[in-house]
Amino acid sequence: MNQSDGIVKARSNYKLVPDYQINNHPEIDLLIIVGGDHTNELNKKQVTDRILEQSIKAKIVASVCTGVFLLAKAGVIYDHEVTTHWEDINDLQMKYPKLTVKRDVRWVEQGNIITSGGISAGIDMSLHLVSRMSSPEHAIATAKQMEFSWSSL
Repeated sequence: MNQSDGIVKARSNYKLVPDYQINNHPEIDLLIIVGGDHTNELNKKQVTDRILEQSIKAKIVASVCTGVFLLAKAGVIYDHEVTTHWEDINDLQMKYPKLTVKRDVRWVEQGNIITSGGISAGIDMSLHLVSRMSSPEHAIATAKQMEFSWSSL
């Protein structure tokens, strides 16, 4: 969620031009918290409050990689089964000991909360979301278009 107007700079100077900001977006069905270095975002109450608020409204809440830290900090997850990138599993378990952090899985689904490991696991999870929200055939066609080897777990 962009907190101000203008271009958002991501890693490697990748630039995004958002259509909406943190306080002016339309209602959402699916909230996805992406991975990356969230050190600064974890300490922004406006961000974690907004994540919690939107997670209550969303039908499905998902995270890719380290996005799970923001879900935990916001209080969206507290005693859930989750996963994250393999390098961050120990840190997640230490910081949020009530979570059951799963190892060696691509994604974990508990109710309307889905968390995934790193980037390619996030693609697997995203195709699962397409399957769940649209149809398995749509997910298969999407994977084929991407030339991505996918099978629903």
